[in-house]
Amino acid sequence: MAARISRPPPRKRSVPSKPRSPFELKPMSIADFDDVLLLWERTEGIGLNESDSKPNLVGFLERNPGMSFVARKGQALIGAVLCGHDGRRGYLHHLAVAQQHRGHGLGKKLVESCLAELNSAGILKCNIFIYENNSSGEAFWKHHGWIKRADLRVMQKPTNQ
Repeated sequence: MAARISRPPPRKRSVPSKPRSPFELKPMSIADFDDVLLLWERTEGIGLNESDSKPNLVGFLERNPGMSFVARKGQALIGAVLCGHDGRRGYLHHLAVAQQHRGHGLGKKLVESCLAELNSAGILKCNIFIYENNSSGEAFWKHHGWIKRADLRVMQKPTNQ
């Protein structure tokens, strides 16, 4: 009979844990409205109007469930984005990240969450609207692979006229 060589049991390798995200991302609900509106009002490059009222946001969220997102650090709302679609194209509105939380990937994470939801819904492309004078906003979108369409212009008319 051959002698058995005794080997020590394998050591358990310690796997470094992933760093905990400094913020919590979750689908937007109407309960977030007051905090979201305050963030939007404080964010340059976002234009608000009657379409951004609480009743209108309720309708938007109901028509596009689980597509819009907020980010919180503790109780503080630090980011938000509206996302929806018309069955053909997706649309992002009012992406906002609190000034002191920019540059850490939060805006990118909010957008990626929206795009994942649109993709799951079978929406192949997404559009955004940027004010002509919002150069920092345009730089953000270009940096993340969005392409400016020079062949299109936006036109608008109130539906009650």
